[in-house]
Amino acid sequence: MGGFFGVVSKNDCVNDLFYGTDYHSHLGTKRGGLTTVNSDGFSRSIHNIESNYFRSKFEDDLHEFSGKKGIGIISDNDAQPLIIGSHLGKFGLVTVGKINNVEELARNAFRRKMHFSETSGGDFSPTELVATLICQEGSYEEGIQNAQEAIKGSCSMLLLTEQGIYAARDKLGRTPIIIGKKDDIYAASSETCAFPNLGYEVDKYLGPGEIVFVTEDGHEQRKKPGSKMQICAFLWVYYGYPASNYEGINVEYVRYRCGSALAKNDDVDIDYVAGIPDSGIGHAIGYANERKIPYIRPFTKYTPTWPRSFMPQDQSVRDLVAKMKLIPIREMIEGKNILFCEDSIVRGTQLQDNIQILFDYGASEVHMRPACPTLIYSCDFLNFSTSRSTLDLAGRKAIKELEGFDDMFLDEYATSDSERNRAMVDRIRQRLRLTSLKYQKLENLVEAIGLPKERLCTHCWDESSYF
Repeated sequence: MGGFFGVVSKNDCVNDLFYGTDYHSHLGTKRGGLTTVNSDGFSRSIHNIESNYFRSKFEDDLHEFSGKKGIGIISDNDAQPLIIGSHLGKFGLVTVGKINNVEELARNAFRRKMHFSETSGGDFSPTELVATLICQEGSYEEGIQNAQEAIKGSCSMLLLTEQGIYAARDKLGRTPIIIGKKDDIYAASSETCAFPNLGYEVDKYLGPGEIVFVTEDGHEQRKKPGSKMQICAFLWVYYGYPASNYEGINVEYVRYRCGSALAKNDDVDIDYVAGIPDSGIGHAIGYANERKIPYIRPFTKYTPTWPRSFMPQDQSVRDLVAKMKLIPIREMIEGKNILFCEDSIVRGTQLQDNIQILFDYGASEVHMRPACPTLIYSCDFLNFSTSRSTLDLAGRKAIKELEGFDDMFLDEYATSDSERNRAMVDRIRQRLRLTSLKYQKLENLVEAIGLPKERLCTHCWDESSYF
């Protein structure tokens, strides 16, 4: 997915920029980047972080940076930030989101006799494409609006100039931007969890499509927010860090409510409740508190040498790394009926290995309660599961096994408690060798978040798209 952080200060901003960007490490696994601007111009550094932490990659670079303005990013996509020279002036740019019409936009640019740098994979850089769209207009504000209107998908961005930072949330607000403030310093962030330990307070949540210009004196609205929003519901279920808030709603609080919703009307006979680390833990605590059943940790997570389970490009290696990170505790498992809460079941391959380990260690029963409905559709708006085809999704695999095709009767399969939905869930249960499997109902997930459904993107569960 990716996350960014920008700072404008009356004094040097490098430390806040470095640590604020580092607080987005849970959102990206591929590349990290920083850029600052001062009277001598722009300084920039980009590193591959697939095999290491952002912090360790950039610590040695910090002495090369100075300035009162800067932006940083941790990305699952292209190398960023970009530094662009244009008729508008020189600027730095970072983007988060997913552009579905890259080829179309590139063809339009070629007709204007424009060109692009080729990435190492031979593809177009989405961020460079956004920069091109911005430079087609007569001002930064007009250029950003031009980009937002042209892009199909989603794209939030920070644009760094010598005067300040433009923060622009994507048109339907699928990814967040929050402005923080302390003393004479302002920051723009994808995550509010970057603020507390750096001394910031939340000053403003940008609305969908809103553009603000941030300087050391404050922030000025350059484009009003739109009335329609579809923020990604998966932010609360999985992506978001527990300490973060989106639209003023805390991630961990929502996860407790999700777990509580799973527990209601669930009378399965169990000894303990557990969560698949890390994002399943909040859901499990909510479940355990609702049913007043002890919460335990039958798996402990070993992270010193395995920072990310999904960092290698090869799926078999990712599965191995994920298995290496979770260490079972026999005394908590043997002879027990255990219910696990998980944020979601995407492919199910890693989870299948974890479940088998539990039975190998003597579990009597293993029950699973995912905090969201069955994933049936691939994400069109963020870089979630982009390396996987739709058929890789556990739900679509089950549908193909049941129907012979993976795109039959999808509306019925997406409807909780329908005959086909129950058949799909049971097929997934059998493949994972679970004693029982019950998914969260979509209406309960929406209620746990606390926003109207029409203001949430639930596309990957029901393919709904209001706008």
